[in-house]
Amino acid sequence: MERTKLLLAIPLALLLSSGAHAQAPAVATNNVAAKKAVAAPAVKVWAPTKTAGGQPDIQGIWTNPTITPFERPVELGNKATLTEAEVKEMERKAAANSVDRAPKAGDPGSYNRAWSDAGTKVVATRATSLVVEPANGRVPVKPAAEARRDYDLAHVVDSYEHMSVWDRCITRGVPAGMFPAGYNNAYQILQTPGYVTILYEMIHETRVIPIDNSPHLPSNIRLWNGDSRGRWEGNTLVVDITNYNDKGWIATSAATQRIKGIHISEKLHVVERFTRTGADTLMYEVTIDDPEAYDRPWKVSIPLSRDPEYKIYEYACQEGNMAVENILRGGRKQEQ
Repeated sequence: MERTKLLLAIPLALLLSSGAHAQAPAVATNNVAAKKAVAAPAVKVWAPTKTAGGQPDIQGIWTNPTITPFERPVELGNKATLTEAEVKEMERKAAANSVDRAPKAGDPGSYNRAWSDAGTKVVATRATSLVVEPANGRVPVKPAAEARRDYDLAHVVDSYEHMSVWDRCITRGVPAGMFPAGYNNAYQILQTPGYVTILYEMIHETRVIPIDNSPHLPSNIRLWNGDSRGRWEGNTLVVDITNYNDKGWIATSAATQRIKGIHISEKLHVVERFTRTGADTLMYEVTIDDPEAYDRPWKVSIPLSRDPEYKIYEYACQEGNMAVENILRGGRKQEQ
């Protein structure tokens, strides 16, 4: 009897042993999966980089075309940002009006639609306007400045002095040169010891900004684009600009006619801030203070995107071009 029990116990033991071994691979597999889950790489966080000279690195080719309006539409009041649904609707409408759409029958289109590059997207911040201060997103233009603008517009064919300095191919100005336009919205930033240089695609200007703590030029020296002096505040390049002449305009084709032709004065003071917030994002902010033209200071904020594939070609525009001459000649014809 004892022998029979022993014989029965042996297969049972073997069966239990076999079951235990059969479960082992499953346990091992689960452990491997757990280890893989633990070892999954974390999302890579971008960290600010430095140039060889030790400056925060903001170099590269940056672009800023956008369908976000320069000023906020009046009906939006103090609404600062759009909802996701509103963004999608704006971008849908922009796509429907893009140069890629088939023209309507009998519509010759506009010459510059063939090569415009005004953007198809709202700015990444979802802001309702590029002007972020005052709270209503509107430029606080003085009535006298508006009156002078209206006079210029009414007398464009009378003299080149009533034309935009942009139309005359002198300059888009500072800071207006950083505002989005219908095309050529690219900027190449280079850094060398003691300087930051910005090449503007539009009108092909080059702006050299000293960052050596040197003082501004003497107050009797006045320049079209003012006198820029930069400094680093952490990872932000802050540029202080004074010494403007009173011949330029702050204008952009992205703005409404209301502020396209506002003259600057010698009292204009501009402060720009360039902050790289990611591998492919550069925030540009500028505060504009000109008591002769505006009731109070106002601020613009625009994110720029890095585009290493973008090609900057020469923008052939020079003072004294045929367009100015032809406009004035047309005015004389009208008088006859």
